[in-house]
Amino acid sequence: MKILQLEVSGYRSLKSVSWKPGDLNILIGPNGAGKSNLLRLLQMISISARGELASYIQSAGGMEPLMWDGVATQILVKIITSPLQADRDLVRESLKYELDINRLGKSSSYRIHHELLAKNDTHRGDLPQDTFKFLERSGLRNRVFDADQRALVAPEDAVAEDETLLSVAGGPFSANPFISDFQRELKDWSIYHDIHVNQDAPIRQAVVTKMERRVNPDGQNLINVLHTLYSSDREFKKNINYAMRAAFGEDFEELVFPPAADERIQLRVRWKTLKREQSASELSDGTLRFLMLLTILASPAAAPVLAIDEPETGLHPAMLPIIAEYAIDAAERSQIIFTTHSPGFLDAFGDYTPLTSVVGWENGETIIRCLEHDRLKYWLQGYSMGKLFNSGELEGLI
Repeated sequence: MKILQLEVSGYRSLKSVSWKPGDLNILIGPNGAGKSNLLRLLQMISISARGELASYIQSAGGMEPLMWDGVATQILVKIITSPLQADRDLVRESLKYELDINRLGKSSSYRIHHELLAKNDTHRGDLPQDTFKFLERSGLRNRVFDADQRALVAPEDAVAEDETLLSVAGGPFSANPFISDFQRELKDWSIYHDIHVNQDAPIRQAVVTKMERRVNPDGQNLINVLHTLYSSDREFKKNINYAMRAAFGEDFEELVFPPAADERIQLRVRWKTLKREQSASELSDGTLRFLMLLTILASPAAAPVLAIDEPETGLHPAMLPIIAEYAIDAAERSQIIFTTHSPGFLDAFGDYTPLTSVVGWENGETIIRCLEHDRLKYWLQGYSMGKLFNSGELEGLI
């Protein structure tokens, strides 16, 4: 399930934004334009599907920091998605999910005023068809619909005002399994930014063995994910080894995971020319980030939507084409969103042209404009993406 269109108003710098992403997306623009805010919005949507919206807003300092200019009174989100892969026979139309979060006065409190999951409205001539709904919330009225469109109405106090109906109505005992599938897709979105690889970070430490197949948004479970996939999936191991040799040469031999104390394992890199393996605590920041990006993109259990803030951070320029290659492959399984300030990363995609969107700052708000593909393709006959970016012509193409 991929995002076909995202509309948001009132959230941070996103006063009123509409964006139509593709399979593989790159967001460019100056610092402070709002690229990271778009990623934070996606993260908030995912968190709300898990039933953790109240904790998220509290950790953000309440509602005021989340509202445009501190004065907006509500956050409105509308997402149009492709059909769920598992349910194409049941629901062939695109889907829409709407969420309206209202701030209560000038306080840090809020309530969810409106929520809707439905087939996306279709029209036959001038007559709209009846919308097929899965769940609907209006004020204190909460309804979930079964496959026959029979409404199950929840008591007014059964659903917390500060958590989504989707997070409550999903799960294995849902009245409509489709709701559970949609909830799972949203809560599995993975948004990666502010990854800590400093010497004291857990990512460098031995960890208690646990089977995990997807890197968490904070990245700190990388060792367990690498151990699970590298030890059990031949294709994944081959892909990681190929990328590491492409980056570091034939001296790279393999990753190993020797046991440590108290049922813990460590990550080590084995080099052909060294007798001693190199531990995670000794790896450079760039090497750890490179391994993390490879694991995220090559995982057979990749999230339906992957957003990565400035993947070029800490990487040698020679690594960027490798990451681009793996991103192109991953875009066949997931929707990929990158933000970048790197001309080298733009050039790393070679003949493949991601959907490039320019994020700008105008009159106190974020503006997102997609570059027209045919016009961009014409310019790329004579210039690289990186050269257009450096010259400022890339933004001018909008």
